[in-house]
Amino acid sequence: MTEIKTISIHNFKTHTGAVYSSIDLHYQQFGLTIGTAPVVMVNHSLTGDAQLTGKNGWWNEIIGPAKTIDTLRYTVIGFNIPGNGTLGQTFSKPEDFHAGDIASLFLQGLKELGIEELYALIGGSIGGGIAWEMAALAPNITKYLVPVAADWKANDWILANTYLQKRILKNSKQPLEDARIHAMLTYRTPQSFDSRFGRTKNEEQNRYNIESWLIYHGDKLAKRFQLDAYIMMNHLLASINIERRGKSALEIIKSISAKIHLIAIDSDLFFTPAEDQKTFELSKPHKDDIYYHELSSLHGHDAFLIENDDMARILSKIF
Repeated sequence: MTEIKTISIHNFKTHTGAVYSSIDLHYQQFGLTIGTAPVVMVNHSLTGDAQLTGKNGWWNEIIGPAKTIDTLRYTVIGFNIPGNGTLGQTFSKPEDFHAGDIASLFLQGLKELGIEELYALIGGSIGGGIAWEMAALAPNITKYLVPVAADWKANDWILANTYLQKRILKNSKQPLEDARIHAMLTYRTPQSFDSRFGRTKNEEQNRYNIESWLIYHGDKLAKRFQLDAYIMMNHLLASINIERRGKSALEIIKSISAKIHLIAIDSDLFFTPAEDQKTFELSKPHKDDIYYHELSSLHGHDAFLIENDDMARILSKIF
């Protein structure tokens, strides 16, 4: 596993006015040395981390030597979202932060590393929302902005699901397990479940295989993730909104110098493709270099981690 490195950001003031004397920003670096190659930054999803490739890398199919994002050609950086539990880091007051604060911390982290401009800024799910937040704060930070299965805001559907997640995390006797089981119902689709399980049963356990699969994912997360970290990440997901400072999304998108590639999934039940389509239709008359891509899959939100050939085909336009 690539070494987890740490940058300490001092005297950080959040949007609420809370001041943190020091916040550790944990990151991992892959590929070429900083300063010798174009830099690609990849933001992880809700229960992910900065281990982008290599042993236990969550995007090994896309990032690595001679892969689509070639670590023989690029410097690839991943920051852990502060509070996601890396090296035990959690926060007792998630409400002190919103996704824009995380974006600000990431931008300060890049500055500390001497990185003034990115070749590409990519993020999946909440990571894509934070990528939007970074571009809103620093419109010239990247040549390519690539939000994947993400949006610049948490719409009412996301707010509804994060509210239910919050209640599960607060009230359940098995909060991590039950929150994960609910989440999996938004990350996949009915068609995906049906094609995989087809109402088959585990006769020894007298349980449907879909139930066993959900229990497995709940138990797996509970073994590797902390409750406070899940509460923090769920809170940040609900807070995504580049318009919070009073400017409209269109004003902000027009100011972003990057070429924007929106990647949606036609079956996504979480960050639905309709939201990316709205963003594209809103922006295209005013910004020539915004593009909409739609990945076709049975598997819903998680398809960007499953349909690797299609993801590679889309990303190859950039890399």
